[in-house]
Amino acid sequence: MRDLTELDILIVPGRDNSGAEHWQTYWQKAFPKFRRVEQDDWVAPTYADWSRNLDAAVHACKKPVVLVAHSLGTILITRWAQTAATHNVLGAFLVATSDVDEIIKTEGDSRLHGFAPVVLQSLPFASMVVASRNDERVTFERAKLFAQAWGSHFVDGGELGHIGSRAKLGYWPQGLVWFGQFIATITASAKI
Repeated sequence: MRDLTELDILIVPGRDNSGAEHWQTYWQKAFPKFRRVEQDDWVAPTYADWSRNLDAAVHACKKPVVLVAHSLGTILITRWAQTAATHNVLGAFLVATSDVDEIIKTEGDSRLHGFAPVVLQSLPFASMVVASRNDERVTFERAKLFAQAWGSHFVDGGELGHIGSRAKLGYWPQGLVWFGQFIATITASAKI
């Protein structure tokens, strides 16, 4: 594995951002070079605004990019990747993807403007999906289907709910192991 300093790591939170108790925030503290993709409206996101901010963050990077996403951030990346210039994106670590189709159908959630339907096309870069067996935002079977459609390596994360702040994972050591394995895999075949 190459040194993480040879990469630009972008944290891509979901709706409501990732608070103080979220593993993404812990990872950012542990690795100060990791940068968060900031959004103008974390509560009522629109795909057009979020994708514009993601695009700007990716294109500001000078090194190969690895995206570290949670929840709606995973849906943002999978939709954005279909039309964006992703030549400098090496890979995406996608945790606890949300089934926005089902959420909108059952909850009528209008706070997800432009994120549905879930894109079921292969990603133009390497990816890993980590899914929980008892995630309230996506069934385990749907998470597997998404991973297969995206061409992602699939990881069974056990029973961690939505793998967010409520899980109280802290630095989420097992997640760091999976992330390290993902980085090792994608950098071994890349010329960085």
